[in-house]
Amino acid sequence: MIRFKSFAMALAAGTLPSAAPAAWAEEAPVRAAAAADVLVLQSAHGFDATVSKLTADVAAKGIRHFATIDQAELARGASLPLHRSTLVLFGNPPLGVQFLQSNPLAGLDWPVRMLVTEDGAGRVSVAWTDFGAIAKRYGITDREAQFEMASKVAASIATAATR
Repeated sequence: MIRFKSFAMALAAGTLPSAAPAAWAEEAPVRAAAAADVLVLQSAHGFDATVSKLTADVAAKGIRHFATIDQAELARGASLPLHRSTLVLFGNPPLGVQFLQSNPLAGLDWPVRMLVTEDGAGRVSVAWTDFGAIAKRYGITDREAQFEMASKVAASIATAATR
């Protein structure tokens, strides 16, 4: 069985096959019950460790990190209650800009956003928008390989953060 480490090595070496086996992810992300087109993985780690692992994997892959936004801190500043929630924005401009070339409105969903949340029971998860849904939302039909690559990279980052 091909494991996630094989996926990461293939990704780093630039030898990722066009049809990567689903077995590379330890657990398949599931669609969020409360949000259409959002994929979610539960984390085996605490909140801070999950955010750290996510940003470390982005850096290790040579992907540009644009921002980390602590939404719970923003909520505290507005005197509003909110469980821990941190939004991480990152992307690979040579890949992501191709979506904007096909439809400039795709810039609303690029750079990539991953949300790390913690619920009232202390469960931590990582969520992101399904790239297939992004392609459909913007009617982009000329970038299938790029959307497939973006999907695989996003899943690998979320998996690295949660395992």
